[in-house]
Amino acid sequence: MSKDALFTMKLETDLRDDFMAEASALHRPASQVLRDLMRDFIREQREKRDYQAFLSRKVATARAAIEAGEGFSDEEVEADFAARRATATRPA
Repeated sequence: MSKDALFTMKLETDLRDDFMAEASALHRPASQVLRDLMRDFIREQREKRDYQAFLSRKVATARAAIEAGEGFSDEEVEADFAARRATATRPA
C-alpha cells in the first residue's frame, strides 16, 4: 500500500519516549505500530456503530410490535416463566 500521507501530532516527551522504547523492544517501526493502532481503532469504532444501528433496529421493531398489539404483558411473561420453572424443577 502506498504511503503518501504525512501525519504530525504533538504529545508529551515521556509518552513519545516510552512508545518508541516499546516499539523498539518489539523490533517494529513506530510508524507500523501506529498504523496497527489506527486500524484497530477504526475497526472498533465501526463495530460499535454497527452494533448501535443493530440495537436501534431491534428496539424500533419491538416498539412497532408492541404498538401493533403483538407483545405480551409483564404479568403474562412472569406467569409463563413461572410455569416453565415449575416444570423444570419438578422431580422426575
